[in-house]
Amino acid sequence: MAVYRVCVTTGPYLKAGTLDNISVTLVGTCGESPKQLLDRLGRDFAPGSVQKYKVRCSSDLGELLLLRLHKERYAFFPKDSWYCSCLCVTAPDGTRSHFPCYQWIEGYCTIELRPGTAKTICQDSLPLLLDHRRRELQGRQECYRWKVYAPGFPGMIDVSSFEEMETDKKFALTKMTPRADQGDSSGNRYLPGFPMKIDFPSLMHMEPNIRYSATKTASLLFNAIPASLGMKLRGLLDRKGSWKKLDDIRNIFWCHKTVISEYVTEHWCEDPFFGYQYLNGVNPVMLHCLSSLPSKLPVTNDMVAPLLGPDTCLQTELERGNIFLADYWILAEAPVHCLNGRLQYVAAPLCLLWLNPQGALVPLAIQLSQTPGPDSPIFLPTDSYWDWLLAKTWVRNSEFLVHENNTHFLCTHLLCEAFAMATLRQLPLCHPIYKLLLPHTRYTLQVNTIARATLLNPEGLVDKVTSVGRQGLLYLISTALAHFTYTDFCLPDSVRARGVLAIPNYHYRDDGLRIWAAIESFVSEIVGYYYPSNASVQQDSELQAWVGEIFARAFLGRESSGFPHRLCTPGELVKFLTAVIFNCSAQHAAVNSGQHDFGAWMPNTPSSMRQPPPQTKGTTTLKSYLDTLPEVNVTCNNLLLFWLVSQEPKDQRPLGTYPDEHFTEEAPRRSIAAFQNRLAQISREIRERNQGLELPYTYLDPPLIENSVSI
Repeated sequence: MAVYRVCVTTGPYLKAGTLDNISVTLVGTCGESPKQLLDRLGRDFAPGSVQKYKVRCSSDLGELLLLRLHKERYAFFPKDSWYCSCLCVTAPDGTRSHFPCYQWIEGYCTIELRPGTAKTICQDSLPLLLDHRRRELQGRQECYRWKVYAPGFPGMIDVSSFEEMETDKKFALTKMTPRADQGDSSGNRYLPGFPMKIDFPSLMHMEPNIRYSATKTASLLFNAIPASLGMKLRGLLDRKGSWKKLDDIRNIFWCHKTVISEYVTEHWCEDPFFGYQYLNGVNPVMLHCLSSLPSKLPVTNDMVAPLLGPDTCLQTELERGNIFLADYWILAEAPVHCLNGRLQYVAAPLCLLWLNPQGALVPLAIQLSQTPGPDSPIFLPTDSYWDWLLAKTWVRNSEFLVHENNTHFLCTHLLCEAFAMATLRQLPLCHPIYKLLLPHTRYTLQVNTIARATLLNPEGLVDKVTSVGRQGLLYLISTALAHFTYTDFCLPDSVRARGVLAIPNYHYRDDGLRIWAAIESFVSEIVGYYYPSNASVQQDSELQAWVGEIFARAFLGRESSGFPHRLCTPGELVKFLTAVIFNCSAQHAAVNSGQHDFGAWMPNTPSSMRQPPPQTKGTTTLKSYLDTLPEVNVTCNNLLLFWLVSQEPKDQRPLGTYPDEHFTEEAPRRSIAAFQNRLAQISREIRERNQGLELPYTYLDPPLIENSVSI
């Protein structure tokens, strides 16, 4: 008689326990155990419990290959959800095998778990294990299906696949019982006065392991309700027309001010702060260094001489690498939209900036179209106060449109959804790259499904607050993806290609490169452990299917993008994985977390413009300026969204935090600990630097970076 000891850990989350019968079957190289009911006196699988059982077999099973976990009805109790964290099996000879689970199990079913040792398909030779990999991926590919949202978009998850599975009960999703850390069924909810629905029927069918937790859902509602209700009670959400004076905008979020939002309110119209935002605002990826001026921007030395001073000239500054361009060419053909029944306007500016001897980046000249001519004057700091301010505000509106649609939504949310989908569809649980990437996909499918149903749907929030509306968003994202390259995607390559390595006080670049290096070092150790040679990469058919699906679905198979469709060396794999993790975590934090800080003062980030770009100088007044800015209700609806997405709901997992122990070997566990130590050192350096800054840059402080795109 051989006795195996089984230790079962239930997750510590709300409603993680189960009253259903739980049984196990152990499968080894020498046979399998009888199905053994796990039953002790009292409740066995309460939240947070660790229970020990014995499984008796007639003989030794040899090396354990699989553990079958059976969840079945108990008496007349209704079926429920169970969050199983992990199981540990001790063999008669004392050998321990860990079986990570870390998932919700709903309804009555049997799941098969493998020991925690990560293995590529090349390291499996037993038909049983190869068949297990194949069946696992087949089931996931049926569960997570691709859908095309719009032409030119990255692929997205097809939520209807979960509805079909609910109908045939294939995956026991008949009831959306609340998840412990993963959600509760609250039905459709509109916040009081809030312009969008927070919950909706399609979410009720989402697979339980990708849903928001109850904690995160409650936190999201708690963040939104007070602000939206306060605006509703003051009538701001329904008030059309222009703002009467600029100071009135201060009162929108009178109780939700931050140090940075207050700084923005005081300094928004100053040229040095305008330039600062290109470095450390929410869209710090626009600048390109110039060695010569483009023909479409005919700025002369005489135009900018008063700002440059007597000791230099425009050509000299170009040769020194001190002249930079922000080009909003992508907006030239963007559709326009109506708000409150009025047609809005869009510009496609060219903004020339100068790095002055004091180390400040300041605007030199602004042209509000891509075509120079008499109807497209070049605005200068020496123009009248209101002319120059209006020109800068047009640029800030263009910043809003490019940032929200492309830098933020496309390059983090949509691409990271495609990475998550490919990971779930092409890599089995035992694959080392699955274990590495899974924490960086947490909640991404859920938040993007919410966004599509509340922001992007016809008459959704995008149609209510932006000058391009939903049709403009579709155009901008498809156009941006058609021009997006692997160089743009990889931060070190991007800053080098844009010629911005030498700009001082570029905290986004400096912090981002340090975090990139930490991720790269961590990934390099993991890849080196599991992929010792070029052949080990090339022969991993699951890995190649994964990168191939990303190339086809995220980047639409466009060879000119430079993205890999096949990986040939460990170095190529390290770079690609580093870029994926960085963009799912740090890059999203950099372009998302500061939206309320920089946007709460609406003139700094207007979402729409109600008058066409000026074609002559000397005509702008305070009244015409106010009549160009968004109306009161449009402003408030947009600022509510800024507030909501900038407040990371509870149930956070900061970068490098991996409470689910998918890796069980010592080598990757040491690598994780070293990664966490490097991130802690980076955080100390950032906080020390910030103490000496007038305006601290905190968005890339590792404890404030979420592991994944989750809001």
